[in-house]
Amino acid sequence: MAAVLQPASRESLAALTERLDSWTDSASARDLTTTADELFAVARFLDSERSVRRLLADASSPEDARADLVRRLFGSQLSQPTVDLVSELARKRWSTARDIVTGAEGLARRTAIAIADRNGSLDEVEDQLFRFGRIVAREPELASLLGDAARPVEGRVQLLDSVLGEKVYPVTATLLREAVRLPRSRHLDVVAEELAELAAARRDRSVAKVRTPVELSSEQETKLAETLGRMYGRTISLQVELDRSLLGGLVVQVGGEVIDGSVAGRLAAARRSLPS
Repeated sequence: MAAVLQPASRESLAALTERLDSWTDSASARDLTTTADELFAVARFLDSERSVRRLLADASSPEDARADLVRRLFGSQLSQPTVDLVSELARKRWSTARDIVTGAEGLARRTAIAIADRNGSLDEVEDQLFRFGRIVAREPELASLLGDAARPVEGRVQLLDSVLGEKVYPVTATLLREAVRLPRSRHLDVVAEELAELAAARRDRSVAKVRTPVELSSEQETKLAETLGRMYGRTISLQVELDRSLLGGLVVQVGGEVIDGSVAGRLAAARRSLPS
């Protein structure tokens, strides 16, 4: 499941996200790719090096001292934009040392999503992430193999690549590979769903999870997205999943709100209204 951050960590990550988004808006495609790769590497390093992450997250140490440690550790290995971002990461307050790993990984993911936005593949990446999450949810053996931290990491990445083949965009593959490399006891289907929602949020959109007993045409999806957009006052991105058990109609979830217009839902409601 998604990491639940305490207030200090949430505030730090929000400030870093704002700074990152400002930078990605003007960064070159090459710088975005380099920084995404480097931030993922930093997240993996901090995850494996407990003593380092504790030093960087130690609020009793001066901010400048923590930023200087970043420059000494990474200054000769990383590009300047990445060093600047990681230095700012170290300056922030974190509720726990583990949260600094979450922060580094979050910045890496957002940078990768920005690449998809820049090259015009954002919609497809969002859809691929969502669909991969559904595949993993239906295949528990595959999920177990990909998430087994006792198995060599490169073997798990090779298994992922064999599943993905040449069917996904590079950003999709990168995000999923990094999720496999850094599982942190999270279910891969849930991580894929989180990543899809992050892709949708890149353009300040909301995600509507739609369950339908029949495939929707592109025209129907467009009309549904427009209707939901008018209801919620913002652009809505659809994630559509087939569910034959619904019999008819749709079930739509936007955030914590569920609109159940399915036949199965109406029958269940009718049964509940009958006297016992």
